Amino acid sequence: MTTTISILDAAILGVVEGLTEFLPVSSTGHLKIAEGFLDIPVDDPAVVGFTAVIQVGAIAAVLVYFFSDIVRLLRAWGLGIAKPAARADHDYKFAWWIIFATIPIVIVGILAQELIKGPLASLWIVAGSLIVGSGFMWLAERLGSQKRGERDVTFTDSMLVGSSQILAMLFPGFSRSGATISTSLFLGLDRVTATRLSFFLSIPALTGAGIYELKDALGAGVGMGPLIVGTVVSFVVAYASVAWLLRFVARHSINGFALYRVVLGIALFGLLAGGVLEP
Repeated sequence: MTTTISILDAAILGVVEGLTEFLPVSSTGHLKIAEGFLDIPVDDPAVVGFTAVIQVGAIAAVLVYFFSDIVRLLRAWGLGIAKPAARADHDYKFAWWIIFATIPIVIVGILAQELIKGPLASLWIVAGSLIVGSGFMWLAERLGSQKRGERDVTFTDSMLVGSSQILAMLFPGFSRSGATISTSLFLGLDRVTATRLSFFLSIPALTGAGIYELKDALGAGVGMGPLIVGTVVSFVVAYASVAWLLRFVARHSINGFALYRVVLGIALFGLLAGGVLEP
């Protein structure tokens, strides 16, 4: 059996992806809820593949927004490889740390892909993860000192924050950005540094997931048209979301997002229990 996603469905899902990928509210959770309302099977491999592919649009928005930072890091990385004396530069080390910090999520993604695409794709899991993840975020705001900036980020910080992405991979609804930003806050990083680190870590992880899932999306009934529309819409909306979030966290806590997630999680439990949505 094949799954067909219409152009309109793709546009709607692109908006949802772009709005929620980098906000700590769980893009996967919102996409699954949207798919439920659109009568699209959330655990279908083609649908899982489609959502992974349109994430590339959101990642492209990060690449464009942080282009100068990425060029700076790549230049430092290349210079450090060519000249040992340049390896003391923090940018050189930070570039390597982003690569190393991606390894744990790649390993878990490969080993647990059947669980991720199957039982863990349930909307019941999404509802519970939204609420549990909110507690994690609230504690991070309450306990984190937020006294360390971007130049204070260490290899250990990068590995811990990168590994926290596994929570969102295994438990849709937990939120990749919510997990990474909160872990950064627990480690004493300030909100802007935590958010920027979350963006940098998202680039290899989400790009790799999109490329890996492309074959399933195309091979199971999702045409190029919906994929292109969903990806382009995701890019445009995500770019605006990135710019807004960086301004927001400079002046506000993430507790508002945590409260929203609790309300959404409770509402989702109610919709599932009442049979309005299929899990």
